[in-house]
Amino acid sequence: MSTHITMEPAVRTTTDPTDPQLTHGPDTEPWGQAEVYLILSYAERAKGFVRPLRASYRHIPCGTVTHMDTALAATFARDPAFYSSTYCVQCSLHRPVGEHGEFEWTDGGDKVGT
Repeated sequence: MSTHITMEPAVRTTTDPTDPQLTHGPDTEPWGQAEVYLILSYAERAKGFVRPLRASYRHIPCGTVTHMDTALAATFARDPAFYSSTYCVQCSLHRPVGEHGEFEWTDGGDKVGT
């Protein structure tokens, strides 16, 4: 049985890769959500998606489902390899995505970031 938790409060996003509040990569210790998450610009997201727009994923090790902000979901849909990690609300960790990552989409088991 999986737990469903939504990222709270609503996350802040930026299109500026030099924003000093950005963090990078997987965590080794729980610390919580980042202050700010990097997203693709609206113009880039408006070019269309190469994957379905999905906003919920499961952390395979713990089974928890996390729901993400629409801009983050649209960034994944436009460029699945944009992020190297994503957040689990139960574990309070950012962990790897991609072929060997720890997350799968809730609508079919495809790995997040592929």
